Amino acid sequence: MKRLALILLLLCTPALAHDANHPELNSWFDHLASGKGLCCSFADGLAVADPDWDSKDGHYRVRLDNQWIDVPDDAVIAGPNRTGRTMVWPIKGSLGTSIRCFMPGSMT
Repeated sequence: MKRLALILLLLCTPALAHDANHPELNSWFDHLASGKGLCCSFADGLAVADPDWDSKDGHYRVRLDNQWIDVPDDAVIAGPNRTGRTMVWPIKGSLGTSIRCFMPGSMT
């Protein structure tokens, strides 16, 4: 059980995407999920700047650590984006980085 908790903690590292000045979004963030499951209720994803994501032929990709990564269709969060920012929840492993959840924002 401790090993599972450690793995989840490592996979869901906190980032600065969730603004602590908006506690009204806490519950919403805690319940965000994609087809791959919960995005990580106790940690925020990473905010992605417009130049670091795009959409082509109905599929998304995101640039992390100077590498473009295709977002699996089942990792895209359905429903409205209440923050307006593009966010991603990456999982870094021995085989590289994969995407657990992705929430597109509005490109401006």
